Amino acid sequence: MAKPLSNEIQADALKMAHVHQKPGQTKAQTKLVAQGIEKGIAEYKKLQKAKGRERDKERKKALAAAAKLAAEDTTLVDESSDSGAGNWVPWLLLVLSWLGFAIYEGLSHLAG
Repeated sequence: MAKPLSNEIQADALKMAHVHQKPGQTKAQTKLVAQGIEKGIAEYKKLQKAKGRERDKERKKALAAAAKLAAEDTTLVDESSDSGAGNWVPWLLLVLSWLGFAIYEGLSHLAG
């Protein structure tokens, strides 16, 4: 069942029909033209609503994809920062290099 159009739309359609009225056209014919214009307006509005819904769906999909990507990035950052196995390697190398330097300096003082 079709939704009745507002009085404003009906009045606008009737005005347009009167503007485009041909000489010798009867009131009944003008009324039919106005009804056709009303149907056109209703169809246009229906299409615009459908396009709006489609744009909204696309926008929501894009937002969801962006949120998912951000969540994945956050997860990757968290996982890489939580890996405790790699944190001791630089410290071990630093200590070994200091020990090596200390041994080298100690041996060079003994020899010289």
